[in-house]
Amino acid sequence: MPSDAVLYQAAALCLTYPDDGLITRLPLLREAAPQLRAFTDHAALTPPPDLAAHYLRVFGGEDRHSLYLSRWHEGGTRRRHGTSAVRFRDAYRRHGLECSGREPPDFLPAVLEFTARTGDTGLLTEHRDGLERLRVRLTACGTPYAGVLDAVCATL
Repeated sequence: MPSDAVLYQAAALCLTYPDDGLITRLPLLREAAPQLRAFTDHAALTPPPDLAAHYLRVFGGEDRHSLYLSRWHEGGTRRRHGTSAVRFRDAYRRHGLECSGREPPDFLPAVLEFTARTGDTGLLTEHRDGLERLRVRLTACGTPYAGVLDAVCATL
């Protein structure tokens, strides 16, 4: 079984918008993180436009399947964009990292990549309840993304 760091990095890639980079990495992800095979097999067999449309149906727009960890903890409050964002950025800075992407620092793929690089699981464990709720909701809607959350939650 691969290390948790490999799993977290692979899960981060699986939970981002499925672009050509993800499609070309699927064989590597399948091999590196066998816990994610249900998702990687699904992604490999699904035409890219259909995969992108599915991602948007699951994660786009509504907060029911939010990939923003503060949303599960803080709700839709302004605090999510203030205090919580600062806490995530501070955690990144303590490890010499900066959050420079288009997404806020509480975006689950960013947190998974941070955890993979640093070994610091604090942000994930602090938001485990939200991850579990997301996992349950993804399972209930029958999406292969549920398997990605199953694998991440199993490590915590």
